[in-house]
Amino acid sequence: MKARSGPLASQAITDDERAYAASLIERARVALAVAEQYTQEEVDRYCQAVGWAVTNEATFARLAQMSVEEGGIGDPDGRVSKRFRIMGVLRDVLREKSVGVIEEIPAKGIIKYGKPAGVVVSLIPATNPESTPPCVALPAIKCRDAVIFSPHPRTKQTTTAVVEVMRRALERAGACPDILQCVQTPTIPLAKYLMSACDLVQATGGSDMVRAAYSSGKPAYGVGAGNSTMVIDETADVEIAARNTRISKTSDFGSGCSADGNLIIEASVYDRLLAQLVKEGGYVVSPEEAEQLRGVLWDDSGRRTSNTIAVSPQKLASLAGIDAPADRLFFIAEQDGVVPEARFPGEKLCVVLATFKYEGFENALKLVRAVLEIGGKGHSCGIYSHNEDHVRSLALAAPVGRIMVRQPQYVGNAGSFTNGMPFTASIGCGTWGGNTTSENITVKHYMNVTWVSYEIPEDRPLESDLFGEFYGAEISIPPELEDLGAARDT
Repeated sequence: MKARSGPLASQAITDDERAYAASLIERARVALAVAEQYTQEEVDRYCQAVGWAVTNEATFARLAQMSVEEGGIGDPDGRVSKRFRIMGVLRDVLREKSVGVIEEIPAKGIIKYGKPAGVVVSLIPATNPESTPPCVALPAIKCRDAVIFSPHPRTKQTTTAVVEVMRRALERAGACPDILQCVQTPTIPLAKYLMSACDLVQATGGSDMVRAAYSSGKPAYGVGAGNSTMVIDETADVEIAARNTRISKTSDFGSGCSADGNLIIEASVYDRLLAQLVKEGGYVVSPEEAEQLRGVLWDDSGRRTSNTIAVSPQKLASLAGIDAPADRLFFIAEQDGVVPEARFPGEKLCVVLATFKYEGFENALKLVRAVLEIGGKGHSCGIYSHNEDHVRSLALAAPVGRIMVRQPQYVGNAGSFTNGMPFTASIGCGTWGGNTTSENITVKHYMNVTWVSYEIPEDRPLESDLFGEFYGAEISIPPELEDLGAARDT
């Protein structure tokens, strides 16, 4: 999420905030010492207790409603569906080992032992204050870490409520509740101080937040901007592509960084797909209406305006002065090529979709790369195609960490019960997006691992096999090395 009220300014932390931060860290260290003694069976039980406390339908429905009311963004119905992501995280967590021996590789004489990463500071975005904390807490509890959550000020009450629900679940199950704590009055200086004092930072949110995490001086997992882009070729099932686009684009009013942002469509199916998108609830804006949309979605410097993120299509139409039918679910802005100044090829975080037409699959790949250079590099893209050569070509060409094939981006990128992606609330974008990893952040990222090595039979290849065709070739000593030898003798 790029939109923000301003950069993370350099502010001084107050004495009271410093003392408060120290108390949080001290309590977390005490809880960490207790958690380090938990067995695998105990941490699994605690994860189940926390998972049920948060995702039972009555509780999560109230938390989802609370997050929308407090933050002023998002759709309550769409938010409720995010409980399945937490359930998916729990499923994955319970299938992993994290205590004692977690893996043995006899052929290499290796035994791996899982250890806690320590005290984790987790920065929570305003777009997911109800679902991100459990998705962080579950793998952290599994790895016997302690977590301090730093809420976004806009949705601090929701995050505080979620953490309190989880703390009570831990206490009822017999665990130390201070394994999870929440900052009560979040500020930028306090968050920065906590990040500098912890062992690991987990940052899900805007680019300023991620940069602050990486500059904290502590190991950090951050995420990059999303701008999911889908290729739809001539072999695609147009009805399925349009349906999945609507699902992805409208869920929680397009707040997710994985929500479809751009469709790159083969010319021969372009008109059919556009018509099908309209059947699914889309509204194709005119060039004049597109200008009106652009005027409210971005400010003069190109930053996304916060008051248009994840708002209903009716509210967005009203803000832009567009007289669209009241039953429309999302807007379609047709683009003539990838033009950065047009803004629409970039991340939108709302119910607006950009479409592009191509002829020849090589041009589709060029459009994908051009879009990702504007925004979303490292994050994700996808394809609706039954041509496996096209799928492979996209996989080789696209600078992204994940590609969804014939499935909704929003559902699939962060894990789904119908694909093999690891469930997560944090999607790494690799060096493309300025992140430490291009993987989905999961259990393994919340633990340290000790490798125990035993001697094995020698595994040394023949030099002729090691160097291949270059073995035995005559190599003259480079002059600069000869000069170095002469200088040493002198």
